[in-house]
Amino acid sequence: MQLTGTPFLLLTIVLVPVSIAVALLLWGRVRGPKPFQALSRIVMLLFCQLTAVLMVFVMVNNANLIYGSWDDLLGTGNHVRAVPNVQAQTDGGPGNDAQRPKVLQQFKPVGDAKVPDDVRTTDLKGQVSGVDGEVLVWLPPQYDDPAYKDRTFPVVELLPGWPGSSKTWFGTLRVSEQLKPMMLSGQVAPFILVSPRTNLLGDNTDTGCADVPGKVNADTWLARDVPQMVLDNFRADPAADRWAVAGYSAGAHCAAKLALEHPDRYRAGVSLSGYNDPGTEDKSLTAKDPHLREVSNPLNILKSAKTPPKTALYVSGNKGDGLEAGEALKAAAKAPTTVTVQETAGAHSSDVWKPMVPGVFTWLTSVIPAAGH
Repeated sequence: MQLTGTPFLLLTIVLVPVSIAVALLLWGRVRGPKPFQALSRIVMLLFCQLTAVLMVFVMVNNANLIYGSWDDLLGTGNHVRAVPNVQAQTDGGPGNDAQRPKVLQQFKPVGDAKVPDDVRTTDLKGQVSGVDGEVLVWLPPQYDDPAYKDRTFPVVELLPGWPGSSKTWFGTLRVSEQLKPMMLSGQVAPFILVSPRTNLLGDNTDTGCADVPGKVNADTWLARDVPQMVLDNFRADPAADRWAVAGYSAGAHCAAKLALEHPDRYRAGVSLSGYNDPGTEDKSLTAKDPHLREVSNPLNILKSAKTPPKTALYVSGNKGDGLEAGEALKAAAKAPTTVTVQETAGAHSSDVWKPMVPGVFTWLTSVIPAAGH
């Protein structure tokens, strides 16, 4: 039974009154020594509380899609097949992995009531990274329009927080539902939206979206394998100027890191309530190694760049929750790097990020061209 499925949610709801009814029925029927009776009644109360807590947890999880599966919740899913030495492999921008065999994928519905029916998913085996995971893809309304049959489209990779699911942007932030009418009216460019799995390790550890020797090639998974799969299967533009990466919370840190680290792959990055120092996330793998912690910090990446990257960043955050990180990046930026900082108010939650989607993509449209030939 799916963790985020409606049947399991209904089961947890039914269990609450059932547990209470059973407790009331058996409360006065317990026999034996008084200590045994007391212990039995304590167990009944604990079971009632457990069912109530479980129901609330499932409701919160389904509303925010924090954990997408039982494996993610229990930390038993490992999506790292191998950890090859990616430094020895050729790189150089989207489409430059084209000498490899094409990664032609089969796509199917996500199968989650929270996610719109026009979002598709595929299970990708990363040829370069050694990472395996699902990738969700949504095509803009213009994609199948005969008037656009010879056009290529810009792409935005969408990264969730940690823990987080590849479904969250579509299911909780409602990104495609919010943007579809804006794309049809011309307010927002017709972006292909791609949300890959970022929860890759089975020990409840955040990868920091980095390549960690002997552990995981998360950076390569996100910046090479996923983009190449998109290019192989859709009319996506291979030019770096047509690609962006966006995220919230830990995914915001990743978005800023990837955009600054790979200006040959991404023109823009969107960081919603993120951070610069990986140590902000105590489960971050990159925070455990002093060198990785330093080189994975977007501020350090920006300051140590030989030449300022042609990267546009949009950074939002509340005081104490991402705003200072954005201001530090803006202070360090030199042309052609640009940093737009937006102060927000409210909790560190989807209630803040969801309403920001239209404004964020309006900004992205001002940075990235709408459609190419």
